[in-house]
Parts: sequence; structure tokens; C-alpha cells
Amino acid sequence: MIMIDLALFHGMFLFSLLCVQGAATIRTRGASFASSVFNLMNAIMGSGILGLAYAMAHTGIIGFCILLVGVSCLAAYSIHLLLKICDQTGERLTIDTLLNSMSSYLFILKSELPAAINSFSNSENTGGAWYEDGRLLLIIITLCIVLPLSILPKIGFLGYTSSLAFFFMVYFTVVIVVKKWSIPCPLPHNISNSSDSDCTPKLFVISSKSAYAIPTMAFSFLCHTAVLPIYCELDRPTKARMQNVTNVGISLSFLLYLISALFGYLTFYAHVESELLLSYDRYLPRDVLVMTVRLAILLSVLLTVPLIHFPARKAAILILFGGRPFSWWIHTIATLVILGVVLLMAIFVPDIRNVFGVVGSTTSSCLLFVFPGIFYLKISNQNFRSFDSIGAIFLVVFGLIVGVFSFSVIVITWVQGP
Repeated sequence: MIMIDLALFHGMFLFSLLCVQGAATIRTRGASFASSVFNLMNAIMGSGILGLAYAMAHTGIIGFCILLVGVSCLAAYSIHLLLKICDQTGERLTIDTLLNSMSSYLFILKSELPAAINSFSNSENTGGAWYEDGRLLLIIITLCIVLPLSILPKIGFLGYTSSLAFFFMVYFTVVIVVKKWSIPCPLPHNISNSSDSDCTPKLFVISSKSAYAIPTMAFSFLCHTAVLPIYCELDRPTKARMQNVTNVGISLSFLLYLISALFGYLTFYAHVESELLLSYDRYLPRDVLVMTVRLAILLSVLLTVPLIHFPARKAAILILFGGRPFSWWIHTIATLVILGVVLLMAIFVPDIRNVFGVVGSTTSSCLLFVFPGIFYLKISNQNFRSFDSIGAIFLVVFGLIVGVFSFSVIVITWVQGP
């Protein structure tokens, strides 16, 4: 999987050069600073926010805060290295979103769509209606909506929906805070085995499930594939200006992540689900705010999948077929294969924490820590004793250790069972 990710990363790297060289002559005015921050936050914040409360439940409040600060700082530093590479190579690359992220978005649709339909239908029927089967709904949604949008050669018009993503996440966070006061603690005994002792927040927690924490955080801050396109389109682009965009975007995302994770954890404590919205189904199954939050996130996720698919397909075609002229046959086959693989992953993975854990410990760790460090060491002409070279080595070593350790613990947990 790591070799595939490296190939995709390299393919996107090459594709970026071609895109920038073709677009440089027609670029007239770049995006404003505020617009760039907004776009970066849209790239940062995604389905990972749903798993952070679960991560806090299994690391403790202080442990979670320490890890979240560490991962966010390393994310900002690895972007610093990417920007230095751009300046040293004389190119501003346009690398777009990662293939593996699609599996998490489709998994959200699989797990949330049946609950959303049941909520809005106001039906008490639990007799196994077709719309209660998340896998069937996922296949229908993929064939009827995702595939037609993904197969288009240009899908730039979907960018209009990205402006809503940030407001969806703010709305999500506000609702999580408000609903903290709507669910009592201890939780109702007819629903869970909660007791008064479960209402005491834990500051530090260490268990086998703690292995999901850093991969989930890495997945949540994975925006590196969108940094360079934003850099390319930034008005008056300089490394310092783009670094400021990065720092502001990561800081605001960090704030929303921390607030939503904290209040989600303080609502359910150890009983929080690996996908936060599912926790509310047992206690507030017909709540209007929760229903609208679920719908907003589903809409955001649904329209994000084609946007992620487009650059992943371009990178794969570039790797396999080089600079050949556009072919509908190659374009269509690549679209079907990529969507088919991602759809199978989303259908057969039983728990979203496995998506966050596996993707976070492999793909996200590589893109967040390992690849920026490796490419900086390979391309940079600085001495290995320089500050950034030492930092790059640290990122590579840290990413490998975290990825291997987390993935090993996750696999062992799967083998041992519940």
C-alpha cells in the first residue's frame, strides 16, 4: 500500500508540473489570503472530525490535547518543507486530493444514510426495508450520482459547493456543543450500562484502542495534497504568505476539532461511538438539529467524492500511460476501476475506526510525515546538519514509527477480536 501511495504521490507531483506549466500563461489574478485560508480549511476538515471524540475517549483529555497539538504542529512543519521544495525547484505544484480518502467518505454514506432516511421518514419500521441497507444505498448513490459526476473530464463546477463545507463543520461543532446539555449523565440504563463513575472525564487513558488516536488525527489534518494548488493560485504568492495561510487554516481547524471532540466526549464519555453521529441515534433519534447535521455532512461528503476522484484518476493515468492524448476508453476504465475498488473497501470495512486507523497509519502517515521529509532530503541542497534537514529526518522516522506501530496494534486487535 505504501508503494502504491508513493507512486500516486509521484504521479500527482508530475501531473502538477504539467498543470502549472499549462496554466501559468493564463493566470491573471490570484485568490485572496482569506479565500486561500477558507479553501485550505475545506481541504483539512472532512470525515475525520467524526472520529476524534472516540480518540479522546481512549487517550484522555490531556493526552488527546498533547497528541493533537503535536500532530497539527508537525503537519504545519511538513507543509513548510513542501513549500521550500517548491521554491528550490522553481515550480509551484498542483497536487490534488488523495485516492484513499474516498473510502472514508463512502463509508460515512454507508453508515449515515440509512439513519438519515429513517429520521426524516419518521418511521418506526425496523423490518429490514431496502433503504435501511447501507450497502445497497451506497451502491445506488455511487451508480446514480458519484459515477456520473466522476466520469466527466472536467468537474470544476463542483468547486462551488466547497464553500459550504466550512459552514457545515462550524454548524456540526455548534450542534455538538449544544447537545451536550440535552443528554443526561449517567446515560439512560435502558440504553447503556452507564453509571455515575462513567461521568468523570479521564485525563489520561492508555489501551489498545489508543492506537487509533494518532492515525485518526493524521487523517484529520491531511491537507498536503491541496496545499500546492492553493499556493499556485494565491495572490502575490510567496513562501511566507502561504505559510501564514497554512498556520491560520490549521489553527482554526485545530480549534473546531478540539471543541467538537471535547464536547462529544463529555456527552458520552467512554460510550462514545467510533463515528460520533451514531452515538446520538440511541439517545436523540428524532432530534431536528442532529438530523440536519447528518444531512449537511452527507451532502458535503457526497459532493466531495468526485472532486477527490478527478486528480487521483489523472495521476493514475499519467503513471500508467504517460502523456498520451485523452482517450475516453482509458478515462472510463480508470474511473470504473478506481470507484470499484473504493466502493468495495467502503462496503466490506465493518467499522469507520478501521478506515481512520488503517488509512491514517499508512496513507496519512506517509503523506503527512514520511513523503515530505523524504522529498525534502532528496531535492534540497542543504547540509544534513541544517535545522530543516534534521527536522525532515525526524519527520520520516516519526512517521515510520507511528505508522508501523499503529498498524501493527490495529492488526493485532483485529486478530484477537473484541
